[in-house]
Amino acid sequence: WKLVVGSVFICLLGNKMATSASSSLSKAVKQQYMELPQGDKVQAMYIWIDGTGEGLRCKTRTLDAEPKSIEDLPEWNFDGSSTYQSEGSNSDMYLIPSAMFRDPFRKDPNKLVLCEVLKYNRKPAETNLRITCKKVMEMVEDQQPWFGMEQEYTILGTDGHPFGWPSNGFPGPQGPYYCGVGADKAYGRDIVEAHYRACLYAGVQICGTNAEVMPAQWEFQVGPCEGINMGDHLWVARFILHRVCEDFGVVASFDPKPIPGNWNGAGCHTNFSTKEMREDGGLKAIEESIEKLGKRHHYHIRAYDPKGGLDNARRLTGHHETSNIHEFSAGVANRGASIRIPRNVGQEKKGYFEDRRPSANCDPYAVTEALIRTCLLSEEGDEPVDY
Repeated sequence: WKLVVGSVFICLLGNKMATSASSSLSKAVKQQYMELPQGDKVQAMYIWIDGTGEGLRCKTRTLDAEPKSIEDLPEWNFDGSSTYQSEGSNSDMYLIPSAMFRDPFRKDPNKLVLCEVLKYNRKPAETNLRITCKKVMEMVEDQQPWFGMEQEYTILGTDGHPFGWPSNGFPGPQGPYYCGVGADKAYGRDIVEAHYRACLYAGVQICGTNAEVMPAQWEFQVGPCEGINMGDHLWVARFILHRVCEDFGVVASFDPKPIPGNWNGAGCHTNFSTKEMREDGGLKAIEESIEKLGKRHHYHIRAYDPKGGLDNARRLTGHHETSNIHEFSAGVANRGASIRIPRNVGQEKKGYFEDRRPSANCDPYAVTEALIRTCLLSEEGDEPVDY
């Protein structure tokens, strides 16, 4: 059965989504085993960023007791030749525990452990951007830099088709879906609810969620986080989303423009402030930072997606609530600008600003580091300073 609306086909029946084979395995049978006591042992799932700078990997080890801090967690290793991170002839890489969270899948006392990756010679792997980010954050910790990142993503079937979209056409045009409610407007809310609760359980600083402009596109926000915590919490929130989607048999995509044409892309708008900006008269410090950012646009575009700006070029077109990738702009309450000053910040003359350029698949360590380098360390030019 098909209902023709203009030239749009909306399939009413027989529109089966492509989901993974694993998702059809009995969750009730699995639950029998998950309820077995585990004695004094603890399962720690080590998580790291692979050689793509976007993908996440994980593996689990048994600990003899519940770790109370990062120092209680042993270093580990893995085969980097299978994660795009090393040659087969010298493939051992080190996992250095960096941040620990409660495990919402196996539950207490089990842990999720976010790790940095070091090469065989103990130097950071190419996609270990945390190490320089942490160094830069420590240089400005007296200024108390806060971040909040708005992570957009799209739910896809295992065939790469957006979740809930007709298999041989498109849904109705954008308009009713943003913050929408109802089966014809919100596609995949179960995943969003499961992810939100899992993040709260884990201790991730998730602060909100909403349906986005394109159907099957959603956003969650993480923050405010100070310094290095921003990257740690966003990466773990992404990991939890991938794991939740795995259970439902679908895929979370952070592609900045998953569907070409008249559909919104996906970004990771980044809100930033310092102690000075948050205090009375802080608008002056905000405006000074924006002026510095305007002189370093190309450096930031390179830092704001894992392909040096190529991914973002598909998204930052000047349409669909984006600025043009080749131009820098700023304005109060302007969603078509590179930098937006929220209206209430303009009125109260203090607060924060929003950088709307980072892509959905950005590395939050790279984004937050770039903001600190330009706004607080007053760096200039197209290359970062080596401290």
